[in-house]
Amino acid sequence: MKHEFRFSGTGGQGLITAGIILAEAALLDGKLAIQSQSYGPEARGGSSKAEVIVSDETIHFPRVTHPNVLLVMSQEAANKFSKDLGKESVVVTDTLFVKEVPGFTGKRYDLPITHTATETCGKVLFSNIVALGAIVALTHCVSDAALVKAVLHRVPKGTEEANKKALQAGMDLIKNHK
Repeated sequence: MKHEFRFSGTGGQGLITAGIILAEAALLDGKLAIQSQSYGPEARGGSSKAEVIVSDETIHFPRVTHPNVLLVMSQEAANKFSKDLGKESVVVTDTLFVKEVPGFTGKRYDLPITHTATETCGKVLFSNIVALGAIVALTHCVSDAALVKAVLHRVPKGTEEANKKALQAGMDLIKNHK
């Protein structure tokens, strides 16, 4: 099975870190993964995206061409990065920042990602981990154990418990959404 992900928003939201964590979790599960990233010259506040391909088989092309899952954490990202979605694509939005995904009529999960991060962990900086938990709960592309291990490997010391709470809160958003 092959999954193509695009995480998009603005610089400073931790989306590149989320992409790296997802790719690492896939490797921990014995899968193949490719991760790439780009961001505007402004870095913090400019547009940002991370792309990850997770597969059980050889990955022949290292770029996401039609994402199975698009995470949009800003309206600008929704406008900019939703043009190549397919009929089977799924879009996950942060309800605080995204109102519409132009031209997309498929399955959408509008989730209070930033609100959940603030409510659960006291800071918006955990939004990327909340989003990651939601995406993994939605796709089951990696095991929960590998995801937790990858998160704990990448987050600053002293924030491990808060990040585990954020991850679980994101997973719960999907469980409660269905």
